[in-house]
Amino acid sequence: MSAAAADPPTPGDLLGLQAQLGLVFAEPDLLLSALTHGSWLNEAPVADVPDGERLEFLGDALVDFVAADYLFAHLPEAPEGELTRLRAALVCESALADFARQISLGAYLRVGKGEHASGGRQRPAILADAFESLVGAVLIDRGFTVAESLVLRFIVPELERVQRRQRSKDAKSRFQELSQKRWQLTPSYATVETSGPDHELSFVVEARVAGRTLGVGHGRSKAIAAQMAAEAALDTAAHIDHPNEIEVSDPGDG
Repeated sequence: MSAAAADPPTPGDLLGLQAQLGLVFAEPDLLLSALTHGSWLNEAPVADVPDGERLEFLGDALVDFVAADYLFAHLPEAPEGELTRLRAALVCESALADFARQISLGAYLRVGKGEHASGGRQRPAILADAFESLVGAVLIDRGFTVAESLVLRFIVPELERVQRRQRSKDAKSRFQELSQKRWQLTPSYATVETSGPDHELSFVVEARVAGRTLGVGHGRSKAIAAQMAAEAALDTAAHIDHPNEIEVSDPGDG
């Protein structure tokens, strides 16, 4: 089924969606309701099922709970503030819309002609709401365990992506703190290679401690490359007792 199609999903389409989800609805009308936007009902001569708003309400609550429960169980050392920030990142509109895109949910939505013409099937707010409606429908039809598994299928890899972004963003600060605490040494960064045309330069930066290279990073700017080098250095630092275990680097050009 094309995501650009104006026609509503057929029973065959719905079977395809259920196959992607790895489940079969006992009450297919629940799934159809989850896929029905209010704009569709505004134009439909007869409402065969209600729109997904009530299911969205239920799904929203479940997604929030599953995210919070998973974070609480798997990050036992994280303070409340960090747990709150991570949960917000996992259940925000952009994340939920991305979950919907991963299963091409927009292609299955029943939207009004005007909404379809304006690209509503791929609008983040509509996709996010539809994902929550879908979760709500699964909860009612299949129960908590199946609905929880569905949510975890999306939020676990998303948490890994969020944490990677956070680590890369402040890797230099964390590496400096670690280096000073463990070795009483301050890291330095050396740009060892610059390549590419002026409009598309690429940099290679080394993160060094006591003249030893603990990490190498690549990036389109020195700042990005330095962050990546610090991230690599943090990984190295986890496996050594002291930088002296590593050979002295060439001076580099700083």
